Amino acid sequence: MRMTLAVLAGLAGAPLLGAQTNPAPGVRVADYLDLESVGDPQISPDGKTIVYTRSHVDKVNDQWDSEIWVMNADGTRNRFLTKGGGPVWSPDGTRIAYLAAGESPKGAQIFIRWMDAEGATTQITRVAEGPRTITWSPDGKWISFGMFVPKQVDWPIDMPPPPPNAKWTPPPRIIDRLHYRTDRVGFTDPGFVHLFVVPADGGSPRQLTSGDWSVGAAFDGLSFAASHDWTPDGRTIVFDGLAEARADTTFRESYLYAVDVATGAMRRLITQRGFWARPVVSPDGRMVAYSGREHLPVVWQTADLHVMNLDGTGARNLSRSLDREIGGFAGGGARWAADGSGLYLSVQDRGTENIQFIPLAGPIRAVTTGNHMLSMTSMSKAGDMIGVRSSFQVPSEVVRVTVDKKAGARIAQLTNVNEDFLAGKRLATAEEIWYPSTGGARIQGWIVKPPDFDPTKKYPLYLEIHGGPQGMYSVGFDLMWHVFAAQGFVVLYTNPRGSTGYGDAFVRAIEKSYPGPDYDDLMAGVDSVIGRGYIDPKQLYVAGCSGGGALSSWVIGHTTRFAAAAVRCPVTNWMTMAGNADVPLFAHSFFDKPFWDDPMKWYQQSSIAHVGKVTTPTLLMTGVLDLRTPMSQTEEFYSALKIRGIPTKILRFENEWHGTESVPSNWMRTMLYMMSWFRQYSKPAA
Repeated sequence: MRMTLAVLAGLAGAPLLGAQTNPAPGVRVADYLDLESVGDPQISPDGKTIVYTRSHVDKVNDQWDSEIWVMNADGTRNRFLTKGGGPVWSPDGTRIAYLAAGESPKGAQIFIRWMDAEGATTQITRVAEGPRTITWSPDGKWISFGMFVPKQVDWPIDMPPPPPNAKWTPPPRIIDRLHYRTDRVGFTDPGFVHLFVVPADGGSPRQLTSGDWSVGAAFDGLSFAASHDWTPDGRTIVFDGLAEARADTTFRESYLYAVDVATGAMRRLITQRGFWARPVVSPDGRMVAYSGREHLPVVWQTADLHVMNLDGTGARNLSRSLDREIGGFAGGGARWAADGSGLYLSVQDRGTENIQFIPLAGPIRAVTTGNHMLSMTSMSKAGDMIGVRSSFQVPSEVVRVTVDKKAGARIAQLTNVNEDFLAGKRLATAEEIWYPSTGGARIQGWIVKPPDFDPTKKYPLYLEIHGGPQGMYSVGFDLMWHVFAAQGFVVLYTNPRGSTGYGDAFVRAIEKSYPGPDYDDLMAGVDSVIGRGYIDPKQLYVAGCSGGGALSSWVIGHTTRFAAAAVRCPVTNWMTMAGNADVPLFAHSFFDKPFWDDPMKWYQQSSIAHVGKVTTPTLLMTGVLDLRTPMSQTEEFYSALKIRGIPTKILRFENEWHGTESVPSNWMRTMLYMMSWFRQYSKPAA
C-alpha cells in the first residue's frame, strides 16, 4: 500500500532512536511550504527604485508562483506590484518589461507596466511560443527576445484517405536531428530558437535571425537562453549561438555574432574555436565583454572573462590569473563600470560567492568578501549594485552593495521575506572542514550538526553528493540540511575533485576517470567525520541526484560501509545513457573513444558493472519525465539489485523532469521517503 504524505509527515516528526526531542522546533519538511525565494532584483537607472521577483509555493496547485514586488532603494515601501517575473527596466526608468501568463493566447507573454502612479499595463506579445530573455533597445522603443520557431517537416507518402468518421492514429513524429528533445521542455524537433524584436507599445514581432540553428550558447545540448545585448546606437544586437548546420552534432561550442536590426544582416565576431557566451556591450559601444573558453580536448575548461572590439578584433583574456568560473556558468552576469574601465561580476570560490572587479588594465580586486553566496544582478548609473545573498542559516534576500573608496563595500540587506519562516526555529549549524585525500588533494566540506548537538553522543551520518559532476556545494541556505539535522542526523556535504570553485587543475582531476578520484575524496570525508568520535559507524547513509546519483550508485558498488542508500536520478550505464538522454554527447565527453570502439572502458566506468558487489539496501528515485538521466538508467540498476535479492525499491515521481524537486510536494516526499528508508536500516556490529 502506498504511504500517504500525512503518514510520512508523522514519521518525520518521530525522533531517531537515541536522539533527543528538541526543546524548540527545528526545521520540518512541512516548513518547506512556507519558504519563499527572491530573484533577479533590478535597480532603476536613477538608483531610486528596485523591482524583484518573489516566489512562494502555491499550496493548492502544487507549484511555485512568482510575483513582482517593488521597493525604494533603501528597502522601504516594499510592496506587491504585479503577477509575473523577470522584470527589466526601460532605459529611461519609466517602465518595466516582464513575463507573465497571457490570456490570449495562453502561456508566457511580454507585458509592459508604466511605473507612474497610474500603473498602466499592456500585453505587447500574443505569440504561440513563450518569449525568453527580454532586453530593451537603448531608445526604449523596442523589446528584443528569443523565441522557439517551429519548422514544418513533410514526408509525402501515398497514404489512402481515411473513411468518414475514422479515428486513425496520428502520423509518426519525424525526427532527423541528434538533439530532438530537452529536459523540462520535451520534444523540440522540428524547430529552432531565434531573435525577435517587438515595438514596446505593442505590435507584431519581427524575426531577426533565421535558419536551421538556434540562437543561444548550447552548453548542454540545447539552449533556450538566447543571451544578447544592444549597441548604444540601437543599430546592432550582439548574441551567442552557433549559426551553422553542424550545430546539432557539436557539444559546448558557440560563438558571438552581430545582427543588424534594420536588415537582419549577420556577421560572426569570433573565429577561435571555443565556447563563447553572454556578450555585454561597453557603455561607449566600442567593446564587447563575454565569457568562455577555447576549445580543448578536455571535459571541462574554466570559463574566463574576455573583451574584444565590436568588430571582433583585439580579443584578450582578462581573468586567466583568477582561475575561477566567470559569467553565467557559475557567478552572475558581468556589468560594465559606468566609465568603461572594467567589469563587475560575481565569482564562486571555495564554496562562497562574492563580487569582483576585473579591470581592462591592472590587477583584479575583490569588491566584497564574506562567507556567503552573493550574486550581483543589477547596477545603477551611480554604481550601486543589487543582488541576492544567502548564507547557511539565512535564505536568499535582496541586498544592496555600495562601494566607497575609503570605507570599501557596504552590504545592506533590503528584504526579509523569510523572517516569519525563521522565527522560533532552532537551526542546524555548519562546520567547515578541510581534509587530505589521495594524490595529495585537499578537500573542502561542511559538517551539519543538529540544533541540540552533543559531541558525547553518537549520531547517524548522512553523506549527500552534488551533481554535475562539475558543480559546487556552498555555504548558501539549503532546507534539506536543516530538516535532516533536526531529525538527529549529522550531514556531510563536500566538494570532491571535479567540483568547480577550486580552479582548472581541481575540476579536471577526474578527466576521463569519472567516477574515480572523487570517490576517494568522499570516503576520506566520511573517515574524517567518523574520526571526530560522534558518529555511529553502523548508521552511515549516502545519497545524491544526477551526478550525485551516478556517484552514490558507484559508492555502494565499491564499499559495504553504508547501511542504506538513496540513489536519485542516476547515471548507471554510460553506454545506454549516450543513447537515451537528451544530451547524448555529454556521455561521450567523458571518454577518449566512442563505446563502439572501446566498450570495456565505458562499461568499467559504469555503476552497472559493479552492481554485483552491492549489498547496501538501495532506494531509487527518478522523475517519470526525466530526459537527462532517463528512468531506464534507474530501471537497469534496480532490476540487477532485485535479481540479486538486495533490498530495493523504485519511486517513480509523477510530473517530474530531471531531479525530484521542481514540484513542491515531490520535494517534500523526497526528503520524507529518504528518512523513512534510512530509519529501516543500520549495519550490524562487526
